[in-house]
Amino acid sequence: MEKGINSEFDADDDVPIQYLQRTRDWYLALGYDNPYRWAHYIAVPFQPLSKPLSQATLTLITTAAPYQADKGNQGPGAAYNAAAKFYTVYSGDTSLDHDVRVSHVAIDRKHSSMEDSGCWFPLPLLRQFAQQRRIGALARRFHGAPTNRSQRHTLDVDCPELLARCREDGVDVAVLVPNCPVCHQTLSLVARYLEAHGIATVIMACARDIVEHCGVPRMLFSDFPLGNAAGRPHDTASQSFTLELALRVLEAAPAARTTVQSPLRWSDSHDWKLDYSNIARVAPEEIARLRAEMDRGKAIAKEIREAR
Repeated sequence: MEKGINSEFDADDDVPIQYLQRTRDWYLALGYDNPYRWAHYIAVPFQPLSKPLSQATLTLITTAAPYQADKGNQGPGAAYNAAAKFYTVYSGDTSLDHDVRVSHVAIDRKHSSMEDSGCWFPLPLLRQFAQQRRIGALARRFHGAPTNRSQRHTLDVDCPELLARCREDGVDVAVLVPNCPVCHQTLSLVARYLEAHGIATVIMACARDIVEHCGVPRMLFSDFPLGNAAGRPHDTASQSFTLELALRVLEAAPAARTTVQSPLRWSDSHDWKLDYSNIARVAPEEIARLRAEMDRGKAIAKEIREAR
C-alpha cells in the first residue's frame, strides 16, 4: 500500500448529494404531484481561451441578491425570503464592495452560518487576483442572474441581456457562482449561452449532478453545503485555493463537460449530506407546515412578478 494512504473505506453514503432525486422526493412528499423537469442537453458548446488568462478580462456572474433593507430578514440564518428575490438582470461596479446575500434561496441553512459572503461572492478576492496579475483585468461590472424557474425565460431574456452586458465591458471569460439548486441550473444555462457566443466560462458549483445534467463546458465542484461554492466560511486559504483551482480549470480544460472536484472537505463529518431536503429525516407533523411555508413563498414571488 502506498505510504500515507488510509486503507479504511469511507462511509458508502459519503458521496455528493443527488440533488435531482432529493428535490424530486421532497416535493412529492410535500404534495406537489408535478415534478420539475430539469434542463438536460447532450451537446455542450466549448470556447477555448482566446488569450492567456493573465491578459484576459474576467467578469463574475452571481445569483446572490442585493440586500434590500425593506424586504425583511436577509441576515445569517434567515429563513427563505421570497420578497428578497430579484427577477431581472442587475449589474454592479467591481471596484466597490457590495452587500449581496442568499437568504432568498434554498441553501443549506442548518450546516452553514451564511455569515461570510466570501463563500458565495468572491469579488474582493478577484480584485486581489487582478492586482497580482493572475488575471489580466477585472471587468468594470459584475452581473446578477435571476433564478427564474422558467428555463425559456432564462434563455430568451436573461441570457441575451447578460451577453450584451459582457460584450459592452469587453469580457473574455466569466466565473459563475450559483447557490440554490435552481441557481445551479440557471447559471449552467448562462454558461452554455456565453460559450456559444465566444466567452469562456467556469462554474464554481456545489450541486454537481444538476450542472452535469444540464451540460456545461467547465465546472469546479466543491463537495460543500449549498451556498459555499467559493470556499469555507472565515477560511481565506480555502477561498483563495478554490478560486485559483477554478481558474486552472478555466485554463486547462481540454474539452466540454470537464469537471474537477476540489480535494477540500467541508468537515470531518458527512452528516450534513444526509440532512438536506431529506424527507426521511422530517417528522410527519412537519410536512404540512413546510408545505404551507412553501405555498406562502410562491404566492409572494408571484405577486412580485406580476407587479413588475
